[in-house]
Amino acid sequence: MDDRVSPSGLPPAGLDALRERLRLLYHGRAPGAVRFQYAMMAIDILIVAFFIASPVLRDRPSFLWIDYSIAAVLMLDIGARALASSDVLRWLRQPTSILDLFILMTLLFPLWLANLGFLRVLRLWTLSRSGVFWRPLVRRGYGPWREVVESVTNLITFLFVVTGFIYTFFFSESSGFAGYVDALYFTVTSMTTTGYGDILLDGPWGKITSVVVMLAGVTLFIRLGQAIFRPHKVFYPCERCGLQRHDPDAVHCKACGNLLKIPDPGD
Repeated sequence: MDDRVSPSGLPPAGLDALRERLRLLYHGRAPGAVRFQYAMMAIDILIVAFFIASPVLRDRPSFLWIDYSIAAVLMLDIGARALASSDVLRWLRQPTSILDLFILMTLLFPLWLANLGFLRVLRLWTLSRSGVFWRPLVRRGYGPWREVVESVTNLITFLFVVTGFIYTFFFSESSGFAGYVDALYFTVTSMTTTGYGDILLDGPWGKITSVVVMLAGVTLFIRLGQAIFRPHKVFYPCERCGLQRHDPDAVHCKACGNLLKIPDPGD
């Protein structure tokens, strides 16, 4: 019996049919659904590029047109994802959904919420964890690089979020490209603890910001180094103790000795 029928025994119509169609597009594996998911991912990448460049473009006459166009696309995407969800309330409670709604608000009111607009770059973090992004890479054997790519993405996301924060709150008088480059330069020198000292943030809050950037930057660099140089592990939760990381050729869980059945990536 077909699950996609209404209580009356007829195929779904109207809103139900639209929701079913959106579910197939966003979560399906058919060629058409995969092409749609790739198209949405390409749009996400363009949106992230705009977010990174927005401090430089903010004074351009075309900025508001681009901003509102992206807001319209994002609004349609959020509405479609909500309809495609089987439980809208649970979907709304997810961190990625909350982040997208906040980003939409900053796009709809760019002049009022510009101070927090730098948080839009966090969409890059959600993109790096998308199944649409990783599914084809895992099929081609790039699954072991997932942790490295996610660590690099965390570092880049942190870099541009902090750069936007510093530009907004400490370099607002140096508007445009020069001020943004100064904020980026200070962020990189602080994260790497190079500390040339030619650009400093004034006041107690400036010093606190510098300390946070240095500590978080060093932590992210260490995390990236661990992901690159430590022995490769596969993610396969043990049914008995829940340990998730194992050697690729492990037969038994090293924590509890439970027999594992790790699938061969080549299968």
